[in-house]
Amino acid sequence: MTNVQKEIDRRKLDEKLPSMPWFVQQFIDYKLPDLSPSTLLEYLRDYDTFFTWLRAEGLSQADSNQSVTLTELEVLRMDSVTAYRLYLTTRREGTNSRITVSRKLSSLRSLFHYLSQIAEDEEFYPLLKRNIMAKIEIKRTHKPKDTAAKLKGKILEEDELLEFIGYILEGYAVDMQKNKQALYSHELNKERDACIASLILNSGLRVSEVVNLNVDDLDLGNKLLYVYRKGNNDETFKTPVYFREQAKDELATYMSLRQTRYRTPKREKALFIALRNGESEGSRMTKRAIQAMIMKYAKCFGKPYLTVHKLRHSFATDYYLQNDIYKTKEQLGHASTETTEIYAHLTDKTMSEAIERRLEDNA
Repeated sequence: MTNVQKEIDRRKLDEKLPSMPWFVQQFIDYKLPDLSPSTLLEYLRDYDTFFTWLRAEGLSQADSNQSVTLTELEVLRMDSVTAYRLYLTTRREGTNSRITVSRKLSSLRSLFHYLSQIAEDEEFYPLLKRNIMAKIEIKRTHKPKDTAAKLKGKILEEDELLEFIGYILEGYAVDMQKNKQALYSHELNKERDACIASLILNSGLRVSEVVNLNVDDLDLGNKLLYVYRKGNNDETFKTPVYFREQAKDELATYMSLRQTRYRTPKREKALFIALRNGESEGSRMTKRAIQAMIMKYAKCFGKPYLTVHKLRHSFATDYYLQNDIYKTKEQLGHASTETTEIYAHLTDKTMSEAIERRLEDNA
């Protein structure tokens, strides 16, 4: 049983590494046990952007990113770093948001910290004698309270969770009566689609975790799934994640159709299957297909801003109303309670609005 996405990212990482300077390759090796391949791949993309900029600005004489030297990094001045920040926020081909700029600078800080504080040469001296990035202060760009404010009104609340699943099963077909192709596809996939939505709305799984699920990971009787959690780099360990009773029926219905409807071969271990046009047998559904599927239903449901990740937020807000921050953190697989605080801010509003509604109903 393998983590599919992880394998793909690991392969991409191995392909990209040789185009980097030797000291970056050393840093990635150092970080491999702690960070996921997809995070390290992001690091490499950030370094790629930085080294390309250095060369374009004449701050490195290298003829390729691979040839950038430690000395060139060592003599960088503060005004160069400021110019790079400016470049990131103003470059024409897709300017970066504040969050993205912070992340790109943060990955540079990690590299420079490693080179100046951890890595050493044969004489036991640091590889980098001077660390310009240590002077850069990276401000927190999105406090939990701000994230909560942005999410307000853009997630499903209370009865809407069940309404959305019901809409996938039945309402969508009513709205699509005149569209033969949409109806055909819906008839084929409605149980599977409702099952995926219900599972996320009743467990808070990330889309990557849903994609990686295998049939063996499902324990329907105990309402448990065994999941490769983000940030947990033990390839063999799967975290047991609970799902609520509501998802049980959808899962049981889908499981009874999985083999026959999707012409799933015995060797296919994936839980969620897609039968693509022109193919004779089903195979594992992709992350992109799940994201597109949820957006399709969300748009017709009248909530076009709803995404897979916002389904996770919807579950978390609902779950937090009945549990404390630590149980919610555990259920969602957050690394720290700071991230989970979003739901404390969201539920403050939800609770006060619910109380006001009750008072109006009783008036």
